[in-house]
Amino acid sequence: MRWIGTIVGIMAVGATFMFAPDSRTGDATTSADPSVQRGRYLVTIGGCNDCHTPEYMTKNGNVPEHQWLTGNSLGFSGPWGTTYPTNLRHLLGTMDEESWVQHARNLETRPPMPWFNLQFMTEDDLRAMYRYIRSLPGDDTRVPEFVPPGRPPATPHIVMTPQPPRAASSDRNQ
Repeated sequence: MRWIGTIVGIMAVGATFMFAPDSRTGDATTSADPSVQRGRYLVTIGGCNDCHTPEYMTKNGNVPEHQWLTGNSLGFSGPWGTTYPTNLRHLLGTMDEESWVQHARNLETRPPMPWFNLQFMTEDDLRAMYRYIRSLPGDDTRVPEFVPPGRPPATPHIVMTPQPPRAASSDRNQ
């Protein structure tokens, strides 16, 4: 019977490391799978959260991981119209891993999404991202639809239209 206590102890120590809180978000990392951890790393350094996670940028990345990649109702407006960051949890929940790899390889979207960067990723990187995103709880949060050029968006949005430099003011020199 003593061995049962030993096994339970070993499992408790293992669970402590496996579900250790992430120092940045306070969330637990829920998978010891190296590809899931690699996917988390790629999502983080790849800037996916910058747009696809509400308030990620304004909170300096301090958004709990359980809120990551749920899309955003903050739009990005420019000559192309107004685009909204996709809910990646929902999107990847609609496809298998192979479909995601093909989707990422053929993706061409409107700004500001840097879709061309996905095409530089290795197949292993794309699969790791898929596995990480699928390891997060499902989420069906809807984001607003694309707004064509010339129509005002009904949501908060960032205007991404280059502006000419301001003319030097004679008031500044006095």
